[in-house]
Amino acid sequence: MRVLILQHDHLSPAGPIAERFAHRGYEVVEQLIVPAEKFSTPNVSFDFPDPTDFDALVPMGSPWGAWDDATIGNWLVPELEWLKRADDAGVPVFGICFGGQLLARAHGGSVAPAPRAEIGWASIWTQFPDIVSSGPWFQFHYDRWQVPPDAHEIARNSFASQAFILRRNLGVQFHPELTPYGLQGWYGNGGRELVAADGQDPDILYQHVLAEQEDAAERAHRLVDAFLDQVANSA
Repeated sequence: MRVLILQHDHLSPAGPIAERFAHRGYEVVEQLIVPAEKFSTPNVSFDFPDPTDFDALVPMGSPWGAWDDATIGNWLVPELEWLKRADDAGVPVFGICFGGQLLARAHGGSVAPAPRAEIGWASIWTQFPDIVSSGPWFQFHYDRWQVPPDAHEIARNSFASQAFILRRNLGVQFHPELTPYGLQGWYGNGGRELVAADGQDPDILYQHVLAEQEDAAERAHRLVDAFLDQVANSA
């Protein structure tokens, strides 16, 4: 079994998500769309692999907007088509943050800038805690989706929709993959300033991520298990 973890930027390691797929017997294949040297000019070309070469796909987060064709249209529009092909072929997709937003847009929903950012730890209201628990989950997003017409929203909070299922697709708005190492990478590329601009202390937030690290990894592992056992295996 093989899972493709699609990283849109070089700053978003899959952490406990990739770890759990490996625990479950998957060969983890990682591909990067925008290399570090193109971070400031991300409208690169990318050849998406055949989705049927894999048993699951995991499109990850991104610092760019899932609505922003002008900035990343060279690969954004092709990725939307790629996700549709995966769905048509019955390949399970687990979309994380930007990846979840792409799933929403690809299947008839929409994505747009939110009134404000959602940054930091947040609990969510979940109707299916055996699939997506109430958290807390780490958030770092400026956009939000409208759920596709045929999808089943299974979690939200007062700010945004947080998770939906559509056939063998699971989209989540939060970042179950985040580790202290990952947050350091974001901080080194403008994230510290974004947290401060949101009125938060970046150092305290980092300490909170450190304190939650073990529990957050366990939640991420359970989420992967639920995706594989209840979503990917659904008829």
